[in-house]
Amino acid sequence: MTEPARQLLHLVIGGELTNLDQVTFKDLDKVDIVGVYPNYAAALAAWRAKAQQTVDNAHMRYFIVHLHRLLDPGQAADTKPAN
Repeated sequence: MTEPARQLLHLVIGGELTNLDQVTFKDLDKVDIVGVYPNYAAALAAWRAKAQQTVDNAHMRYFIVHLHRLLDPGQAADTKPAN
């Protein structure tokens, strides 16, 4: 029996920033919670799609949050950089 792949949860969120030099959302009520994904590859695909849709707004930014690192800070299995 094959062991299932380890679930490394990632959250994709985005919104309009007040300033491009820091991550401060202009309006927290309008933060776009794109979704939670079981691995980095799926989160990256969602991030790319959302980033492409909003390319005309320079203040709009999307981010990948490594939820699995928050849930288990000692975990170092996923070493890909966050975007």
